[in-house]
Order: sequence, then structure tokens, then C-alpha cells
Amino acid sequence: MTPRITLICHATTRALRSATFGGDDPLDEAGRDQAQRLAGSLGSADACWCSPALRARETAAALGLSATVDERLRDCDYGRWTGLKFQQVLLREPRKLVRWIRKPDSAPHGGESIPELLQRVVAWVTERSRDRGHTVAITHSAVIRAAILHVLQADLPSFWRIDILPLSRTELRTNGRRWVLRAIAPLAAQDERESE
Repeated sequence: MTPRITLICHATTRALRSATFGGDDPLDEAGRDQAQRLAGSLGSADACWCSPALRARETAAALGLSATVDERLRDCDYGRWTGLKFQQVLLREPRKLVRWIRKPDSAPHGGESIPELLQRVVAWVTERSRDRGHTVAITHSAVIRAAILHVLQADLPSFWRIDILPLSRTELRTNGRRWVLRAIAPLAAQDERESE
């Protein structure tokens, strides 16, 4: 069976709704409810992985999945910006924030650069090419954007041009030689998909 990966972005949290960098917060009530309504919508999975973050583990549980934690699926390390809102960083370190966006190979926050994030995500995706069947991973938008960048062989500034929504599904497939991006879509409940 041809390897395929379904990347699921974790459900919403209070920090996500307030544009906060990183952290390890739980799902908010709306995010948990939405994920629970989507339980069973992914079909069968031969392997299931998730980020070590609480929000990813709670999303997996709400979706009814038993997932193995893989550190490579963790969110980007935002260094001293972790836990700060985007507006706070913009007020405190506007030049550093702009530099990070214009030069994604930099890490002015003291954490992880986009190439470093990309390197660990590529290692995980490459490892999955040896798997057979359907792999599901619950992770973060930054990780999913890095995977898309790798598959499309896009340049680093393209990282900022990809928008990944909570509980969206990104499908990747490989023929054993190269990966392709098959789809990016909201995760749909089983009854919604059957009515299409």
C-alpha cells in the first residue's frame, strides 16, 4: 500500500485565538467540542503520531485516536517570545519581528529558525516514506507549513504564505521517490462527507 500522511492541525485554544506564540495550553471548549464532533471522520489509520504539546494530545483524544508522541512534531521553538501575544512582540521588538519574517533563516527570538524547523520535519516525513499505509499526525500549523514547503520544494519566504486552520487536514502521498501535496481541507464530519 502506498504511503500517505494526513496532517491534522490541533483544535483551537485561548492562546491561539489571541495570536500567542507557542506555549502548552489546553484546548478551549469550542475546540474540544468541534474535535469530538469530528471523531471517526478520518477512516482507518495504520499509525497515529502527535506532538508532545497538550493541545495536540487533547485533539488526538477528542478525535478518538490513540497517538504516539514524536518530539519532531512539536511546535516551533519561539524562544523568549513563547507565551507572548503577537502584538506584545510587535511593541517590544518590532525590528526583530520584521527581520524574522523577512529572513526566516534567522532566529531573533533566541529559539528555532525556520530552516531548523524544516530540518526536523523533513526527517520525520522522510521516515514515513518507509511506512506502508495511512499515517495520521496531529501537530501544529508551523510543522504542517514546513512539510508543505518540503513537498513543494518551495523557498523559505513561502512559509509565511501558507495558512493552516485549526482542525484542517493536509494530505501528502508518495510513490516512493517523491512526495506530493494532495489536498488541504477542513476536517469534515463523516455525515457531511457522505452527503456530498
